[in-house]
Amino acid sequence: MAERILCVEDDPDIGKLLVAILGEAGYSTHWVTNGEQALACWPQAALVVLDLMLPGIDGLSVCREIRRLDAAVPLIMLTAKAGTHDVVRGLELGADDYITKPFDARILLARVQALMRRRNHALLASDALADQPPIVFGDLVIDIDKHRAMLAGQPVSLTAKEFALLALFARHPGRRFSRGELLDRVWGPEFDGFDHTVNTHINRLRGKIEAHPARPRFIHTVWGVGYRFADAADDPAPGAAP
Repeated sequence: MAERILCVEDDPDIGKLLVAILGEAGYSTHWVTNGEQALACWPQAALVVLDLMLPGIDGLSVCREIRRLDAAVPLIMLTAKAGTHDVVRGLELGADDYITKPFDARILLARVQALMRRRNHALLASDALADQPPIVFGDLVIDIDKHRAMLAGQPVSLTAKEFALLALFARHPGRRFSRGELLDRVWGPEFDGFDHTVNTHINRLRGKIEAHPARPRFIHTVWGVGYRFADAADDPAPGAAP
């Protein structure tokens, strides 16, 4: 069965173009024109192509709500706005990639195929890790199989990228990762965005798991290199200095 892609675009010409391009590539498509329809239809999609500017509920709000309910479904932001602020905002809310209008059909397909490959690899990896116990560090518990993090017994709401970063760090305690390595391993080598995307996501992640983000227990800054996750040599007490 063909994988289904939800296209959310209020411009009929662009909507028909998306359906034609993706359909010719072998994907099943469903096209809606507003945020309300998108929120009703996205659970049946393997990937979402989401216009930023929509009537009613805008694309950023749709992205935020999808990520609140599902951290894993791939989401490409389609926008006429190429400004850094708009792109970073969308990525912060959980978009996996972005394409600016007007777009080249080959670029659109390349981005879709890259995210589909990453999604399928993640599903295979999830199956392989199904029998592994949760990773525990102090009062932070990361359950990769269930795609869930708990802090002091309470669930932590994370976007797909935030959880991917946390899981990567926790699987390699003490290892130093450069920003470039994190971009490659979490966003993928096809991602051509900004290096400071990593910094933004780290800051947001710290804000959710650190009692004192300026003095982090878990994710430490390695000056001149990047970041590392705490290991057994670090003091896991709340508020411990990095």
